[in-house]
Amino acid sequence: MASAPGSVRVRFCPSPTGNPHVGLVRTALFNWAFARHHGGTLVFRIEDTDAARDSEESYHQLLDAMRWLGFDWDEGPEVGGPHAPYRQSQRMDLYKDVARKLLDGGYAYHCYCSQEELDTRREAARAAGRPSGYDGHCRELTEAQVEEYKAQGREPIVRFRMPDETITFTDLVRGELTFTPENVPDYGIVRANGAPLYTLVNPVDDALMEITHVLRGEDLLSSTPRQIALYKALIELGIAKGIPQFGHLPYVMGEGNKKLSKRDPQSSLNLYRERGFLPEGLLNYLSLLGWSLSADQDIFTIDEMVAAFDVSDVNPNPARFDLKKCEAINGDHIRMLEVKDFAERCRPWLKAPFAPWAPEDFDEAKWQAIAPHAQTRLKVLSEITDNVDFLFLPEPVFDEAGWNKAMKEGSDALLRTAREKLDAADWTSPESLKEAVLAAGEAHGLKLGKAQAPVRVAVTGRTVGLPLFESLEILGKEKSLARIDAALAKLAA
Repeated sequence: MASAPGSVRVRFCPSPTGNPHVGLVRTALFNWAFARHHGGTLVFRIEDTDAARDSEESYHQLLDAMRWLGFDWDEGPEVGGPHAPYRQSQRMDLYKDVARKLLDGGYAYHCYCSQEELDTRREAARAAGRPSGYDGHCRELTEAQVEEYKAQGREPIVRFRMPDETITFTDLVRGELTFTPENVPDYGIVRANGAPLYTLVNPVDDALMEITHVLRGEDLLSSTPRQIALYKALIELGIAKGIPQFGHLPYVMGEGNKKLSKRDPQSSLNLYRERGFLPEGLLNYLSLLGWSLSADQDIFTIDEMVAAFDVSDVNPNPARFDLKKCEAINGDHIRMLEVKDFAERCRPWLKAPFAPWAPEDFDEAKWQAIAPHAQTRLKVLSEITDNVDFLFLPEPVFDEAGWNKAMKEGSDALLRTAREKLDAADWTSPESLKEAVLAAGEAHGLKLGKAQAPVRVAVTGRTVGLPLFESLEILGKEKSLARIDAALAKLAA
């Protein structure tokens, strides 16, 4: 979809409720990539009109998440812009003014129906096989009816008057969609207490901020014909310049093929940060939930995505979140880092509260030596702690199940032979250490794989881990042989 440079204006407008989740991130990603691809503008807007659910803590988490993910925004909090303020809680006078103009222009009306009356009429409509939306009861009230309702102490809401016409629009993801009037009834835009609803503030802000493209979740598709009708009214009132193009992104499905909820543990962005996902890896995977760079390329950089991204290429079908694939892609991005960058990104997991060793036992030289070998093995950065703890702890932490598996009958004899061979080996050469263990194995009729298993457990405490012979070299001869001696003593006991 060709657009003149700078003409695209999209928005990302989360509500500050709870922790950011991956579905929200995917929406932010597609909007950000679309804006950057077209040389357009990303407006970051905070929809915080629900005082009961919104929180300042969540607001700051949203800002922090955007920064961590690498998303910059052209207008919004901390940046400003020509349409400030960018928090809806600070724009209430604007919404009141628009609601008044809609009422004065006949595009909206006061509705005095109680919830009980609405429920009763809806049930009756369902029983009769009719649509159960609002039936227009208060559309054409007489002055006498209004006065009677006021005398009863009723406080009205404001409803938008939907036109009696079919609404058709072309969705950027789903193609042409049509909604008939019986399926899109009049709807509330202001509560009885005067508080504006999402149904008003969202399109009003899009109009005032001159948003050209609305890319959002599929769950909001049913509200689009309502908003298109409202936009037409706002255009006639001189408030809006046009109607944005809409693109509704596919659902993200979780376990059991159910829509991934923000309450699902695996949807929390904080979980991925704590586990040590790279922003690059997580965004690469999330982009695949509905889009792909090409049929045979799953791994790409964010710059490559921006260069290629077109919302018309998004698949409308639901996308399933696969944690294992997400981890695998993240591992690929870990291996794409420069070693120095990788070593620095691991820092949080090399100290409290993650590291089990004392700060003074951490050895920077050993860390720099082991980092290139660790980089080839990790799926997430948090795995580094268990992989290198043998270097910085006074003695290894034994996995008892692994110990029992590796230390089979005859392991003591093998370890004694291995110790003898290693004692005579060149400890500046991992290849020499490998030859020593290989020779010990041959002396006992074992191949290298079986011969090195008890040595690995004795020295590192684990049955799997980083390359053994490089690990031995970095730990050093004295400590490595001492640990083999300790393992022999443990076996003898």
